[in-house]
Amino acid sequence: MPNALARETSPYLLQHADNPVDWLPWSDAAFEAASRDDKPVLLSIGYSACHWCHVMAHESFENDAIAAVMNDLYVNVKVDREERPDVDKVYQLAHQLLTQRGGGWPLTMFLDPKTRRPFFGGTYFPHEARYGMPAFPDLLRQVANYFHEQRDAVSEQGGRLVDFMASLDPSGTENAGDLDDQPIDGARQTLARTFDREFGGFGGAPKFPHPANLGFLLRRWRATAYDAEPDLDALFMATLSLTRMAESGLFDHLGGGFCRYAVDREWQIPHFEKMLYDNGPLLALYAEAHLATGDTAYADVAHATAGWMLADMQAPDGGFFSTRDADSEGEEGRYYVWSREELADRLAPDEWAVFAERFGLAGTPNFEGHWHLAAKRSVADIAADAGLDEDVVRQRLESARATLFDVRSRRVEPGRDEKKLCAWNALAIRGFAIAARALDRDDYADAAAQGLAFIRRELYRDGRLLAVSTDGQSRFAGYLDDYAFLLDALLEVLQVRWSSDDLAFAIHIADALLAHFADDDAGGFWFTANDAEALVHRPKPFADEALPSGNGVAAFALQRLGFLLGEERYLAAARATLRAAWPAISEYPHGHVTLLGALDEALAPPEIVVLRGEAAEVARWRRSAAALYAPRRLVFAIPADAGDLPGALAARAARPGETLAYRCTGTECGLPVTSWEALAAQISGN
Repeated sequence: MPNALARETSPYLLQHADNPVDWLPWSDAAFEAASRDDKPVLLSIGYSACHWCHVMAHESFENDAIAAVMNDLYVNVKVDREERPDVDKVYQLAHQLLTQRGGGWPLTMFLDPKTRRPFFGGTYFPHEARYGMPAFPDLLRQVANYFHEQRDAVSEQGGRLVDFMASLDPSGTENAGDLDDQPIDGARQTLARTFDREFGGFGGAPKFPHPANLGFLLRRWRATAYDAEPDLDALFMATLSLTRMAESGLFDHLGGGFCRYAVDREWQIPHFEKMLYDNGPLLALYAEAHLATGDTAYADVAHATAGWMLADMQAPDGGFFSTRDADSEGEEGRYYVWSREELADRLAPDEWAVFAERFGLAGTPNFEGHWHLAAKRSVADIAADAGLDEDVVRQRLESARATLFDVRSRRVEPGRDEKKLCAWNALAIRGFAIAARALDRDDYADAAAQGLAFIRRELYRDGRLLAVSTDGQSRFAGYLDDYAFLLDALLEVLQVRWSSDDLAFAIHIADALLAHFADDDAGGFWFTANDAEALVHRPKPFADEALPSGNGVAAFALQRLGFLLGEERYLAAARATLRAAWPAISEYPHGHVTLLGALDEALAPPEIVVLRGEAAEVARWRRSAAALYAPRRLVFAIPADAGDLPGALAARAARPGETLAYRCTGTECGLPVTSWEALAAQISGN
């Protein structure tokens, strides 16, 4: 019989609905039952695309004997970390403090049912003793015995843990002093020290794409481009990483899009799950890299990534699905890998000749006796050796790609998690808006608009955001990331297609962010709203993790909106966030790169260009301005008939028969100009 998870909407929870474990969703009722029965709570947190979550489920949660032990000794609670990132953040931090090592998924925590405080935990536990870990059934018995026999120790440890978690939040007394650029320089130096100058990226295996770090380096290069000594090494680090990632097995050479991370330093073999939250920022980054360098290879990667997102991840209602699993048919990577014979049999001889050279298929298979495609030779070298024109080689490679993509599409696909998360959708919307401008693609602007319409229709109720929509059901109060990422995305969408209604929506989101998440005493933003469920700890995260820091994005976006409207409340909230985070930024700057973007624009405010005039003409000026890589410039093309503009925009008036450009840096504005040539002269060196 299905357990209580059968009534849930999360695809991850539904994967466990037929387990013999008597799973309950996170709820007051679950903890009340545990208190009544005097049982500890076993909390298991994971997500649908998580490989080791699947392994533990197959080994333990589908095992009748192990499930019987779990049901006898515990009340078992299952959480989807993508639906409840608030619960996950709290217990990941608790795990780190209890075990003195990093966490991950599946997260396995044991809680006191009365206080919900953890007293023991880990991540994956095997069903049999191995990897230096005890067998899960033995561990279950030992932990339950400890809970019942050492109640005072459990209570005392839980109290100390919660007190220590609270002490990690910066206090208002640490906020003194002026902001300066030392953390920016510190992050730049640390990234250079950890940079892999052969294969790109930072550190060794496993290797993650870190789009925030690469975007930071592109911005640093652009900020110094007109200096006597421009930071060319920052450009080198960013572009080498982007090139190596695009050539590697991290990138899906047949279907487009990037996997989560590579298990090796050379980026050859990925962890095969594909996440929306990686691909949205990477779409934006590759589009901007093309704009910055003129290299069409980056545009090709951006188009392929956008193509995958549109074909595979955007639902008919405009929203974007969450993930593609790493596994299919019970094996990680099975969907993506090939035998050499299968490849050779499917391709025409002239296609095979260039394809085999491109992907090094004459060598040794790189994944468990099979090939996972990763580029080994350049098109130019293949063409030179074969005496062919480069365009001919590209045509044959594209023909081979189309053939193999068709073959692969008939395989059993990895599972797709079809819940739609507000924050992740916002990252996708932002990616499409930036790509629409950088690559001049109206269809990408359409995708951004459709995604935004989905959020407004399905995830916005009574002035507040909801976090998740699945099968038409929207639930869970929005988190900091939902508000911050959406505000940032709205500012990018407004630069593609002006809408006074979208600006009003952005203002509503900003005001809700300040009303429900701001720490008015110490600065910064809590991860949960002031009326959300109270957990054992209320986090205020400043560091970048798998997602950009919500505090960093909030400060960045509020500051930009504040300069656009001349709204001091938003600017003050951004400054307060930077001051609250200052100790953390100063000590560990390269872990707070998103906040450094806000710091950069606090020290040297962004340039804002407001165009007024007939819609077609201001759109033409906007397209011309968008052809320049200027990450600290915002350009808004506002048609002359847009009235009742708020704040400082009200002074950017249209004049009959003229096209005007108002250019401001921070709060300092010059006189409007009336020709594109005059505006181009002002912005060409910025």
